[in-house]
Amino acid sequence: MKNTVLTLQKMKEEGKKISMLTAYDYSTAKLEDQAGVNCILVGDSLGNVILGYEDTISVTMEDMIHHGAAVARGAKDAFVLVDMPFMSYQTSVYDAVVNAGRLMKEGHADGVKLEGGVSICPQIKAIVEAGIPVCAHLGLTPQSIKAFGGFKVQGKSEEAAKQIIEDALAVQEAGAFMIVLEGIPSAVADLITEKVEVPTIGIGAGKGTDGQVLVYQDLLGMFSDFTPKFVKRYADLGQIMTKAFQQYFEEIQSGAFPAKENEYSIDAEVLKKIQ
Repeated sequence: MKNTVLTLQKMKEEGKKISMLTAYDYSTAKLEDQAGVNCILVGDSLGNVILGYEDTISVTMEDMIHHGAAVARGAKDAFVLVDMPFMSYQTSVYDAVVNAGRLMKEGHADGVKLEGGVSICPQIKAIVEAGIPVCAHLGLTPQSIKAFGGFKVQGKSEEAAKQIIEDALAVQEAGAFMIVLEGIPSAVADLITEKVEVPTIGIGAGKGTDGQVLVYQDLLGMFSDFTPKFVKRYADLGQIMTKAFQQYFEEIQSGAFPAKENEYSIDAEVLKKIQ
């Protein structure tokens, strides 16, 4: 069954946990969809794990559209959520609506995600009024790491925690159908989850949120540049892939690959005529 804003809301109301994973291509999206993940996030984290940037700031609208469309082609039942990249919505309400519309029309998203609280509520409201589902992102927002001074846990002081709670209530009022909470104390995430009516998705926010999201390369051990504390590695595919690549190279050198079963034949009489 296709996951929608309504089915995700129902999951919160029924106390069922929502699963979300990132994906950036057709093949991975198809596998995640077959596994039964509720939401696939085409995150601007592709800047780090796909494009090799140090942060997400350099990611463009064209990047998000390109990868979003690929994921949408592979996802049959999962809700496809696509990130709005840096400066695609901060500049004006008009820009926010236009770029959100592009992610829906060209990127085939089911909804869009943008970072920020009270300050971007006008953008959220306008995008929602245009008929586009919006997920908000609060706490450690990667597009703001320059202002934060790095990847630092947010909401640890009384003032900071109150601000995140205020932001959560504000984005809900503006029309956000879901809120991602990243890198905040679990107790603060628990409070927000209790206070808001919409689903909350945690990443480094404890188990009390309505669901969880991880970057799939972190989950599978395919990205080793840095590993956040909140990551749990479920497999070490990076090591398996490296060994497979090495075996392939060795078999090319030894002549073991390609073997007879990997070759195509030609009729002997035809071969005689072309020699």
